[in-house]
Amino acid sequence: MHIESGVSLKPFNTFGLPAVAQQLVRIGSDADVRRVVDHPQLGRAPKFILGGGSNIILTRDMPQLVLKVEVSGRRLVEERPDAVIVEAGAGENWHEFVAWTLAQGWPGLENLALVPGTVGAAPVQNIGAYGLELKDRFESLDAVDLVTGRSVTLGPAICAFGYRDSVFKHELAGRTLITRVRLRLPRPWQPVLGYLDLERKMRESGVAAPSAQQVFDWVCAIRRAKLPDPARLGNAGSFFKNPVVTPEQCRDIIGRDPEVVHYPLPDGSVKLAAGWLIDACGWKGKAVGGAAVYEKQALVLVNRGGAIGSEVMTLARAIQESVYGRFGIRLEPEPVVV
Repeated sequence: MHIESGVSLKPFNTFGLPAVAQQLVRIGSDADVRRVVDHPQLGRAPKFILGGGSNIILTRDMPQLVLKVEVSGRRLVEERPDAVIVEAGAGENWHEFVAWTLAQGWPGLENLALVPGTVGAAPVQNIGAYGLELKDRFESLDAVDLVTGRSVTLGPAICAFGYRDSVFKHELAGRTLITRVRLRLPRPWQPVLGYLDLERKMRESGVAAPSAQQVFDWVCAIRRAKLPDPARLGNAGSFFKNPVVTPEQCRDIIGRDPEVVHYPLPDGSVKLAAGWLIDACGWKGKAVGGAAVYEKQALVLVNRGGAIGSEVMTLARAIQESVYGRFGIRLEPEPVVV
């Protein structure tokens, strides 16, 4: 086990924010985790789990021991009449894994193309896009307890998935390191198309029954048109969750702003488009220091160059206050603020 000291985390977070890890250990297997747990000093140290860094806002240096998850590998676990079970190491790039499953002839994840981050972070956030969430394809995952060093396998019930939420943000936060994730790709495959942007692509192309590869290509095109590439313009993707309100709250907002973008949910509640709310308050292009609201999508905050974490959070809080003042809605950030 190699312990690195004084490591810059700027290359390890997609927002490109400056921070230094006092100590960092790269995790390539369950055994690496156990070595940390059994270490006389590191075992007792507070720990921070770092994947692809696409969902964190670093506001300070990190006194915790940073565990950089780099578990690799992809494989077919099982082919069943009703599903294909695939597995990937927690350190694998999520988008590359999605593309790999399609190349093998195993569709089912195409709506989640180009979601930034690693495979291991996907269940923590219960990532979702264009009508599909990770929980809809989840089979199980392997993890290591950071207190006992014991390896465990967790199914959907224990993971307690919610909207951009899971048990790994609550009871198991900082206590469990995910090493591998297995996904269930259903047979026969059916496209998930009940999303406005995808319906628009169908009309424009004249394709009424798209293939999985076509859905993948459409999702990539839609995301690239709306969202900046973190390699060129630092960002953490969608910065705020889309708020869910009661039908009564939605009717009240529609009464004042008839054009508000909203989506009825199966349980009767209504999801509001956070990007629309922010745009309606005039935030596109506004900046605090090096942090700014992306000109093409108000839901995304970006690093125009030299931004620090405190500038990002000052901008985020100002947006929250503005949206609450106009709509009475409190926006909740998606990224973890450290």
